[in-house]
Amino acid sequence: MESIIRDIALAEQGKVKIDWVRAHMPVLDEIGKRFAAEQTFRGMRMAICIHLEAKTARMAQLLQEAGAEVYVCGSNPLTTKDDVCAALAASGVTVYATHGCDVAELEGYMLKCLEKKPHLIIDDGGDMVQLLHEKVPEYAENLMGGSEETTTGVLRLVARSKAGKLRFPMVLVNDGDCKHLFDNRYGTGQSVWDGIMRTTNINVAGRTAVVAGYGWCGKGVAMRAKGLGAQVIVTEVDPIKAIEAIMDGFTVLPMREAAPLGDFFITVTGCKDVLTAEHLQGIKDGAILCNAGHFDVEVSVKQLRESAVKSWKARENIEGFLLPCGKTVYLLAEGRLVNIAAGDGHAAEIMDMSFALQALSAEYVLKNHKKLPPEALPVPKEIDDYVARVKLASLGVAIDTLTEEQRAYLAGWEI
Repeated sequence: MESIIRDIALAEQGKVKIDWVRAHMPVLDEIGKRFAAEQTFRGMRMAICIHLEAKTARMAQLLQEAGAEVYVCGSNPLTTKDDVCAALAASGVTVYATHGCDVAELEGYMLKCLEKKPHLIIDDGGDMVQLLHEKVPEYAENLMGGSEETTTGVLRLVARSKAGKLRFPMVLVNDGDCKHLFDNRYGTGQSVWDGIMRTTNINVAGRTAVVAGYGWCGKGVAMRAKGLGAQVIVTEVDPIKAIEAIMDGFTVLPMREAAPLGDFFITVTGCKDVLTAEHLQGIKDGAILCNAGHFDVEVSVKQLRESAVKSWKARENIEGFLLPCGKTVYLLAEGRLVNIAAGDGHAAEIMDMSFALQALSAEYVLKNHKKLPPEALPVPKEIDDYVARVKLASLGVAIDTLTEEQRAYLAGWEI
């Protein structure tokens, strides 16, 4: 077996997880039936770099059932689930991923996928695209294009695209309505607190949660914190989002002023150095720090380690740090994605829509790559609308349809 995984004996355990989420992903199954019948991706090599857990495994299997040769690797060392990788490998998908691998191994696994010279890629965070541009451009010789899953990757792609430095088309799945309106808000909102609560076993009600960033993910995290009974403080750099947070009923403060007040700190900005040594000087004793952004740079773990008098394992996935001021803070999941590294990630029903967009975007690139520019591209509206309608049907919900007269009214200027 070509796959590089922890232990193939874990396959049955992983299969149980994949079977469970499949039963809760009706939109992806509906798309999969057509793909399998048409063999949409026959002859195509697909490289996927993503958080390797049960929902992503189901998407990889669907693409394989549609005729593709699928090669997958993890986009984060701590979000890889070894049993799921084993089940995926046992089903015939080639997997290069092990939980807890170091940064060099993680990149090596990505390179193993890319050396297959794929026709299509699905990226999460932009690392695969970065490698194809900076280190192994020769591996892109067959590449038609691909898609990007998350906010951080979109930021990197848009910057590269604006600079004219993107060599192939990439669809920004994260910006699709059926992704960010649901995955980022409801998915992140629920899964972040699931990860925090199962890891700490600490009550949320009556405490103060500081949410750094009020984008769609931050909105979800703040909303769920409020629902759990926490007082919520939002920190922002965007004046419009700050006003939104105020009108949603939250307190808005600079991080420096929020530091002495927070019991929980959740960074979800896509930026670096959101919580730094400067803030640690005024931090509340016993504060719990965690990150829900893609990379482990939002909480400055480097500065935390350098400034701490000592550190220790306080609990599984929790590291304690004694600061020079005598205060103690706790870091969850090494500052990596707390909702997946310390939990199971977003609910299956939420990822059903996100991965439906991924699968359909891959088909869109396959069918249109010859006329697509090498740019960061939006998800076509017809794909977004189709996913939404299939989702509604799976919920047993019907909606109204415009009449021709109404369409003409909306398209014109006369009353």
